[in-house]
Amino acid sequence: MKAGIFDPYLDTLGGGERYTMTVAECLAKKGWAVDVFWDDETLKPKLARRFGLSLNKVKFVRNFFAPKTSLRKRWQETKNYDLIFYLSDGSVPFLFGRKNILHFQVPFQNVDGQTFLNKLKLKSIHHVVCNSQFTKKFIDKEYGTKSLVVYPPVDVDNFHPDQKEKIILAVSRFSKTLHAKKQEVLITAFKKLKKIGGSQWRLVLAGGLRSQDKSYFEAIKKKADGLPVEFLTNISFSQLKKLYGQGSIFWHAAGFEQDDPRLMEHFGIVVVEAMAAGCVPVVVGKGGIPEIVQSGVNGFLWQDKKKLVNLTLQLIKSPKMMKKMSIQAIKSSKKFGKKVFYQKIYELVKD
Repeated sequence: MKAGIFDPYLDTLGGGERYTMTVAECLAKKGWAVDVFWDDETLKPKLARRFGLSLNKVKFVRNFFAPKTSLRKRWQETKNYDLIFYLSDGSVPFLFGRKNILHFQVPFQNVDGQTFLNKLKLKSIHHVVCNSQFTKKFIDKEYGTKSLVVYPPVDVDNFHPDQKEKIILAVSRFSKTLHAKKQEVLITAFKKLKKIGGSQWRLVLAGGLRSQDKSYFEAIKKKADGLPVEFLTNISFSQLKKLYGQGSIFWHAAGFEQDDPRLMEHFGIVVVEAMAAGCVPVVVGKGGIPEIVQSGVNGFLWQDKKKLVNLTLQLIKSPKMMKKMSIQAIKSSKKFGKKVFYQKIYELVKD
């Protein structure tokens, strides 16, 4: 069996790339010949290191989905694949595999999804797959589809609770772009928390930092002056695992005060990672996050900064509650593990 995989954003090494490359890994482990349509083969080891994947049996081949490739050439080169797995950038492609899966990571809206041409293209697509029920709701409305949900793979077995410290942890890239994570909101909330009962706690903000985002990073560092806030940038995976193990509470603010679904967390991989390590999530109740966190059971959901502070204070004042929720968080994380993802992908490709 032969599979071809295409992701137009492969060199960004983001959540969608983790998803598509885990599809590649799981099919290769099942004995499939897997080709990734990407012209730069040097990207493969970077992807493997970044996501902790085994891609040795995966080949990088000429990108027949490049814009200048003719439709006839694409048909000639891909029609003999048993499976084509394609991550959408909002468009619907012509796919010519014996089985074709179109995957959406983003809740696209107002992109003329139900044109006659798109409806024609969708006839050759066997499954439309989304990364959450949240994304599915928008995709089905926009494109007139009946998509399936396969949650992103999280390597939950790689994360374990350690000796817990009085640490509130937040993990997300430092950026004020379209999908901003809003660390400045967390710093403001932490300042309030320190005044009313969290004096012994510290906030650790960890995440990726690009050169173009340094001005934002410096601004939020200045906002944290005088507070026990630690900033960790571009740390290794082993460092990240240690942080998750030490953290007691996990904060996340992506989507706060936003109505545009694109600006919300479409799933929330870092939340699941934190839960797998026993961190209790106190996170914005928007986007795909409520599919992960059941408020009052394995964490808390909030919509305003006052609620964030008060819910966190409840945990701080009740170690028994925190312990109970930590145990529930670990249990809940298991349903998003790689083994579950593998099984869902195997079911899709064999039906």
